[in-house]
Amino acid sequence: MTRQSIGEALAARLYAAETAIDRAMAETAALTAALPGARADAYLSAVTGQRAFSGAAATIGALAEARGHLVQTHNTLTALARKLGLETLASGPIDKPGDTPPVGGGLCPKGDTVHGMVNKSLPTASELC
Repeated sequence: MTRQSIGEALAARLYAAETAIDRAMAETAALTAALPGARADAYLSAVTGQRAFSGAAATIGALAEARGHLVQTHNTLTALARKLGLETLASGPIDKPGDTPPVGGGLCPKGDTVHGMVNKSLPTASELC
């Protein structure tokens, strides 16, 4: 394997991890939002559901913190890729900061896969390494 192919594989895994955390946050937020209505519909006291509500709300906070750590990891890997001369690693259909012009707009071209999308403009962040 070349450094380029290793970097591309890591970029795809990073994108998958970021997507997974975002999905987990969205699902947990939806659950948290549904809890008060479910409690009321079941004619239960607010005391009865408080532990579940607190647990779900705390999970959102923990996921937000984890997402922040993953963003730091992303920035560090971006800087390392630049330092190693691996300019074409960022994958995914999502526009990255500094994309000119935007490359994805959140949509995959028809018939393409997420792993086939490549963003060629990596931000300068060599101080993060």
